[in-house]
Amino acid sequence: MKKFIQYLKSPKSDILLFILLLIFANLVVSRSYFRIDLTAPKSYSLSKGSEQVVKTLEEPLSVKVFFSDNLNAPYSSVYQYIKDILVEYKSAANDNFSYEFVDMKKAENEKAARDYGLNQIQIQELKNNEVGVKRVWMGIALLYADRIEVLDSLTSTDGLEYRITTTISNMVSTTSALAGLAGEVKLTLYATKKLADFKIIGFNQMEDEIRAAYGEINKKNKNRIRFESIEPSASEIPSLVEKYGIQSLNWNDPNLGQGTGALGLVLEYGEKFSLLPVKMSRDFFGRNMITGLEGLNEQIEESLKSLVSKSQEIGYITGHGEVEASEQGQYGQPSPSVFAQLISDRYTLKEIKLAEEEIPQSLSSIIINGPKSSFTDEELYKIDQYVLRGGNILLFLDPFEEVQSNPYSQPTYNPINTGLEKNLEKWGISVGKKYVYDLNCFSQTDRQYGKMNFYVAPMMQKNTLDQKSPITKNLGYVIFFQNAPLDVTAAKENKDARVTVLAKSSKESWTVDSNISPDPRFISVPSDKSTMASENLAVLVEGKFSSAFSEKPKSADKNESADSAAISSSEHLAKSVQNGKILVVGSSILGGGRIAMFNNAQLLDAEGNQPVSMFVRNAVDYLNGEEDLCTMRTKGLSLNTLTVKNPAASTVAKYFNEIGLVVIVALCGLLVLLKIKAKKWAIRERYNPNDSRIEK
Repeated sequence: MKKFIQYLKSPKSDILLFILLLIFANLVVSRSYFRIDLTAPKSYSLSKGSEQVVKTLEEPLSVKVFFSDNLNAPYSSVYQYIKDILVEYKSAANDNFSYEFVDMKKAENEKAARDYGLNQIQIQELKNNEVGVKRVWMGIALLYADRIEVLDSLTSTDGLEYRITTTISNMVSTTSALAGLAGEVKLTLYATKKLADFKIIGFNQMEDEIRAAYGEINKKNKNRIRFESIEPSASEIPSLVEKYGIQSLNWNDPNLGQGTGALGLVLEYGEKFSLLPVKMSRDFFGRNMITGLEGLNEQIEESLKSLVSKSQEIGYITGHGEVEASEQGQYGQPSPSVFAQLISDRYTLKEIKLAEEEIPQSLSSIIINGPKSSFTDEELYKIDQYVLRGGNILLFLDPFEEVQSNPYSQPTYNPINTGLEKNLEKWGISVGKKYVYDLNCFSQTDRQYGKMNFYVAPMMQKNTLDQKSPITKNLGYVIFFQNAPLDVTAAKENKDARVTVLAKSSKESWTVDSNISPDPRFISVPSDKSTMASENLAVLVEGKFSSAFSEKPKSADKNESADSAAISSSEHLAKSVQNGKILVVGSSILGGGRIAMFNNAQLLDAEGNQPVSMFVRNAVDYLNGEEDLCTMRTKGLSLNTLTVKNPAASTVAKYFNEIGLVVIVALCGLLVLLKIKAKKWAIRERYNPNDSRIEK
């Protein structure tokens, strides 16, 4: 043993120890995974949203990869990307995540792939200097609980992490709305018992019905919800009304005296809450009754999804000439609009006629897309109170309505006044009755007129898009069209709100409010550049706001019984009870409106491949609490474009990338070689200056 120890200490063992070190190092490296992502948008790293989804899996999730071997480029890179990203999923996940690469050389595995619903696809293959066609498998099957989802024809890595994560998230949320969340959800009924003396229809049965609905929902969500019934004291009611916006009730009755009560059903998780529509109302005959108990199970479930940011439904306001949520398809059948198709993989649009119904508080967000006619005060009040209760709103607002009397004349532009100006100005946002023109715009070559600059279509680039907001930070450019300027000076004075200018025109832009024409042939560029300035085209305001109304508008008179007259309710909110988000874009063309001058074409594409579609989709996700999806969708698609002033600069940039970089690398190599030779020469001159082998 002593001889062996002496051998290890002696220089003779160096080779053996070095070999052992290599073996152990390889064993360690083979069982570890380490990679550095140096890209700015972290295109090759797992997003935090993806990590959270797989970290909190409550049931086993299995990912089966059905890919053929020996795929040629570029499809081989897709296979490698899937291998790499699944390693990262596994590293971030808990023990319920697993994946498997299936050997597609076996016939039984091909049958399994077909059983899951996957199909072979054709790709081009270069073999023996000939281009041929090859049938291959390129798909993934995901299995969770009793659900199976497939991602087929994966020929590109673009947005692949987004597709995988959203598919997993949808599967998990369908199984349980609270899957993967830490903590408990509280359902609280605030009700003053004294209200029973007023013989309010349904009051005595209210708590039993709520408990029954709670029991069913709680069972579906593995008993993660806690119910409590509280009778608030008179001193607690004002703070509860201010915090949650629950209904405040006052009475003055000869027999029952004076008093104040409260009624409300609140669903709460962490700092977020949702007020369910259980309240006292009056029927057609003026009798007091409890409303909001019909379909309470569905209301609680939808509010639950909204509360944990998994809402699948978005309110879409109609009745004022807005861009239609559905269009006439083939054979006259209605089909979803491009906007609806764009968000259909995760959301559905619920059309809301404000004149006839309330905005469900279970909805995380609503959309107002290009209204042309006026809103009534009652409709504006519904929007106002929805935002003050923590609702989010996306508005595509046009400054003018374009009217084309005949195809041979210039259209006329009539200013649009919807009444929404009242709400927006109270919240600090002003929409100008102008169009923004920009020298940095979309251009197109015409056979007859040559290059045409469409000044009415400003092109937003990285320097005019906010680089911090997840909505815009990975987008290289976005084309806007017929946009109104937006002023948020007043919003910036609100200490409870945060303002983000998502997109603005370049410094070489100007506004036009008369003699309007989108046709570049009839547009004169201002000769005085000092009149030009950057304009806000899309803004986001987040925080708490004040109401645009001092009280609830007077509705149609209703008959009141003697019993109902003794008690009155107050639900008006003067200021926000929780933070809301207001995102305004000064053009409905970004919301799917049609462009008359381009044969009614649209900027949006249903597949979401164009930058403007990514911008709109990111805006919708952000308003619904899914900001992680914004960066996940675009990080691998970062459209980094050069900002060039003229075609000559573009040509220089092109040849610099093709030739210049090669020349620079060659020159650097030559410099290194000369430096090495100079160093050798200096060493010889110092230590052996008389070396006969060197000619001087």
